[in-house]
Amino acid sequence: MTSLPRPTVELSADEARRIALRAQGFLGAPDRKAGVRGVLRHLGAVQLDTISVLARSHELIPYARLGAVGRKTVDKAYWTASPPGASPARPHAFEYWSHAACILPIEEWPHFAFRRRAYRARPHWNHDLPDGTYDQVIKQLKAEGPLTATELGGAKKTSEWWDWSGTKVAVERALMYGEVVCVERRGWKRVYDLAERAVPDTLLHDELDDTECLLRLVRLAGQALGVGTRADIADYHRLKGEQVDAVIADSGLVPVTVEGWAKPAWADPAALETTPRGRHRTTLLSPFDSLIWERARTERIFGFTHRLEAYVPKPKRVHGYFAMPVLAGGRLVGRVDPAREGRTLVAKQVTVDGLKAVPAVAQALVEAASWVDCTDVRVERVDAPELREPLTRELARALA
Repeated sequence: MTSLPRPTVELSADEARRIALRAQGFLGAPDRKAGVRGVLRHLGAVQLDTISVLARSHELIPYARLGAVGRKTVDKAYWTASPPGASPARPHAFEYWSHAACILPIEEWPHFAFRRRAYRARPHWNHDLPDGTYDQVIKQLKAEGPLTATELGGAKKTSEWWDWSGTKVAVERALMYGEVVCVERRGWKRVYDLAERAVPDTLLHDELDDTECLLRLVRLAGQALGVGTRADIADYHRLKGEQVDAVIADSGLVPVTVEGWAKPAWADPAALETTPRGRHRTTLLSPFDSLIWERARTERIFGFTHRLEAYVPKPKRVHGYFAMPVLAGGRLVGRVDPAREGRTLVAKQVTVDGLKAVPAVAQALVEAASWVDCTDVRVERVDAPELREPLTRELARALA
């Protein structure tokens, strides 16, 4: 690891928390003019996931920052090329492997060349690729244009979700190699196209070496986090620790110390120039929101233990299937495990951090209900029974 200068900036735990909130778009006035695309470019990555309770996670991310932006508007912002009528059309985003499967700004295509090269050099895979299938998929896309895996011949061999067909194996491998790209989801299915046709010519290259790619992604992670440890920065785009070590000294990020943090940290210099001020957002957060997707960081910054329990056996769940943390006043003040029954948002299980947090939890529930066209909110269980009546009263007031 390159020798680094000693930190000259000391941040309190509260300052670090507020810097992180502003960097993630939860402190200060939201940039409504830039809208969903602005959120994507600000964060650098928006995680996708199959679970849909209130909405899918990539819809919840801009909602949490901008408020009740329409769900159709969200999808259009991600996947519709612009400007209208231009030839060739320029996509705004593409889907690739970053923190996980993520929507990424199209401008970042060149900076994932290091990962495409790594996939091409990968010696083994979990799925076998039948002879000739890869070439056939490329030939079909070239002849027929953008297609889903189903349109290519079928995604599965059996009904098991993991039992991919040879066609699906081939097109996913082509996606990882960068020969194929996904710049649209249609009915939640990836739409595959040849990268040479879909990615703008100025971006369609793997000319950047690994160092240039890593420098960009480390810098972007630092900007999106505001302040973070080596592990935080590495986790944002799922880099290796040694990859961060190799470039952090030249990334432009500033070494800092943070009160209560046991490990060294780095901050975006722009985040240190002004004191974070402004309105705090009150909202439900997707468990896959980049503010909280790294559990150790969430505990360190907010003193809040966050765990997705969707894949935990039901008897072992503590907070519920899709427990969504509640953000209010720059703190995580509770959890809600939501469901929908017709026009009613059902809070199946609610955790509230004391009586003072009740109005914020009620506000977050009512706003979320309105966003998904629900006209009522019903609470089934509150972990602290004495808070059930105050929460019910606040909900009735907010819904009146």
